[in-house]
Amino acid sequence: MALFTKDTSFYDLLEEQADTAHKAAETFLKLTDDWKHLLNYVEELDEIESAGDDLCHQLTNRVDATFVTPLDKEDLHALVGGLDDITDCIDAATSRLAIYQIPGPRPDLSALVRLLVNITAATRKAVGHLRNLKARTKLQATLIRIHELENQADLGFRNALGDLFNAPDAEPINVMKWKEIYDRIERAMDKCEDVANMVESVVVKYA
Repeated sequence: MALFTKDTSFYDLLEEQADTAHKAAETFLKLTDDWKHLLNYVEELDEIESAGDDLCHQLTNRVDATFVTPLDKEDLHALVGGLDDITDCIDAATSRLAIYQIPGPRPDLSALVRLLVNITAATRKAVGHLRNLKARTKLQATLIRIHELENQADLGFRNALGDLFNAPDAEPINVMKWKEIYDRIERAMDKCEDVANMVESVVVKYA
């Protein structure tokens, strides 16, 4: 049983939103390995975020203009907003690297962003499961993977913040800058878990 029946436009666009979030995470990871081109990557991420906003508007307008939607409009709006938030948080984190003129990455940044890449990939997979309610077993495996990644990220953030605040040569302004950047990355991770929970709720509702 397909969740969206004959009209594929809704889940096509949802999957494209999830792809956009994953692309943003991958671009962020490239940035961490090529810091000298930071501004180029930030510009690319701004473009990705803008494309994500366009998808968000397309989906929102389609939901509002459709008399009978394939699932509750409230659920659709929540999924659209959640996926858009992931990309927005990634863009916000990278833009602050430029705004704050961060001279180089901290040792733990690449590992955290790699987790972000993995969790956005898993989120894309979860959204893809909306096409077919018979894939509930596969969906559960994907959801477990997302929760595991989010737990790994929580540990990574705690360690990163501990190292940041407790460094013997810590400068208050620098600490404030990096804490905000870490917070944005963590928020993106949390949004991925939120979307996963929404997908699970929708699948249970329509099973």
